[in-house]
Amino acid sequence: MCAANVSEGRDGGVLDALRAAGAGSLLDVHVDIDHHRSVLTLAGAPDDLVARVLAVAAVALGSIDLQRHAGVHPRFGALDVVPFAPLAGTALEGSIGAREAVIVGLAAMGIPAFRFGPGPPGAERTLPELRRGAFASIAPDAGPAAPHPTAGAAAVGAREPLVAWNLWLGGASPVATRHLAAAVRQPSVRALGLEVTGATQVSCNLLDPTVVTPLDVYRQVERALRPDAHVVRCELVGLVPRAVLDAVPEEWWARLDLGEERSLEARAAAAGLVGG
Repeated sequence: MCAANVSEGRDGGVLDALRAAGAGSLLDVHVDIDHHRSVLTLAGAPDDLVARVLAVAAVALGSIDLQRHAGVHPRFGALDVVPFAPLAGTALEGSIGAREAVIVGLAAMGIPAFRFGPGPPGAERTLPELRRGAFASIAPDAGPAAPHPTAGAAAVGAREPLVAWNLWLGGASPVATRHLAAAVRQPSVRALGLEVTGATQVSCNLLDPTVVTPLDVYRQVERALRPDAHVVRCELVGLVPRAVLDAVPEEWWARLDLGEERSLEARAAAAGLVGG
């Protein structure tokens, strides 16, 4: 599967074109106006998945101008982050092969492409390392040496499935929210404190979500909140591996924005899509 992060969350026409580009492999689209970002979750055989991702890239290249883009989420590309991950029962090698094919395809479009995740010995890198070092200490793995003037660059990775998940807070200042994000940050949790419409947000990537689950992070944030602040709601970005549902008591699913219908495996099975 692939969770393609695109720097567009407001233009309905562009969003429709992105959905059409992913049709046939598309399991879910999560749109965020504040982040000005959408996540397209796709699944299928590796070759089909690569073709769909490159079709999404072509729409992003033709429709998004980063010079006029403003959103609260960090980004350096129109097609910003392209992580491939195996569905349950499939091997990471297929995701690595898809990553390499997309890197070549993006370079052919004139988009600098950076690799993250498993690589040659000594060359493995994480997405945060890449965001810090791109075009400075880290050169593109393929494509031009400088950002595309409107599309920027793309980070293309292979990894095990993670969970992108946000907590919306009421009564917490932006500074306090950034402190909360720092407090929950750990090797298996990446977190940012962001200001969004009418609230603040702890925006998380849970890298090992059956070990440190959304419920664990929720409880940690709730304990750390000042008395005059509270969690307004939780938000799952995209889909969740079924194993995460198994790791969280069902009575918590609704509060954490989880559910059987939000699992990767259920959506892929319903769509008749496997692999990737």
